[in-house]
Amino acid sequence: MNSEFTIAVHSLVLLAHIPDHMASSELIAKNVRTNPARIRKIMSILRNQGFVKTKEGIGGGYILGCDPTKVTLAQIYRSVSNGTLKPHWCSGDPEESCLVSANMHNVMDQIFCEAEVYFTNYLDRITIESVLEKIKQGSCQVRKEK
Repeated sequence: MNSEFTIAVHSLVLLAHIPDHMASSELIAKNVRTNPARIRKIMSILRNQGFVKTKEGIGGGYILGCDPTKVTLAQIYRSVSNGTLKPHWCSGDPEESCLVSANMHNVMDQIFCEAEVYFTNYLDRITIESVLEKIKQGSCQVRKEK
């Protein structure tokens, strides 16, 4: 899996946390701990899917363009990372006479496709708001322990 999914979720949860404020790519990048160009690339995908809105110029940036109580992590995954569970390379050679080598690629493809279905079904049960709530609960626990 690539990190675009995690960056997209982090960015959307941050925007849900500050719903009335525009966030620049620099601000989001600092929060995510990556560079602004990478944020702009991912936010462009999220904008095209309607998850965020943008404003150009001074005071511009990104603002949440969706309802965080309804947007699921599966929707985000499908937008930025669909198909990334399956590796780009698989062992074996379909031209080999060995039963294992000749069939490994097809069997592994099937396994990864099924895993993707299970994974996205799981992500369908998690919203941006629920991630934000988990973060808030976790930060309260940390403060109490100090």
